[in-house]
Amino acid sequence: MIALAARMTERRTAIILVLLVAVAAIGAALFSQHVLGLLPCKLCFIQRWPYYVALPLAIGLAALPLSDRVRQAGLALLALIFVVSAGLGAYHAGVEWGFWPGPNDCGGAPAPAAGGMSEFLKQLETTRVVSCTEAAARFLGLSMAGWNVAVSLAIAGFAAFASLRRAEGG
Repeated sequence: MIALAARMTERRTAIILVLLVAVAAIGAALFSQHVLGLLPCKLCFIQRWPYYVALPLAIGLAALPLSDRVRQAGLALLALIFVVSAGLGAYHAGVEWGFWPGPNDCGGAPAPAAGGMSEFLKQLETTRVVSCTEAAARFLGLSMAGWNVAVSLAIAGFAAFASLRRAEGG
């Protein structure tokens, strides 16, 4: 068991694990939007930004022939990125629970351009503005923003631990 933990926290392996969990998390968000039809709000889109920064960074750290010191710094940077992600998720979850107000301009993705006036009027009747104050869905009591906090903190903690771990033979 200790050998498995040691192997998982080897820096390149840890980066790959961070990458896999981050891909799964952003994949779940995109799946819920494009397959399940859960429309994201403005804060939902903002919460994706850290993932879009972390994914190419993790790919580069894992794929390129880098020194252990560079990978260590990269893991520390990934940890910081996911702490920011957790903060964004906590802010959004707080808005959903009514702990503090959200942005005034919070709404969902824009509707597709109307082809004519009648189509535009129909869109006005059927378009649903997505509010940041309402969770699109909850699973085990947590909204997607809440799950983002949990996943981001887990990734950040793991990346920080792997970054701080002494290298083999050192």
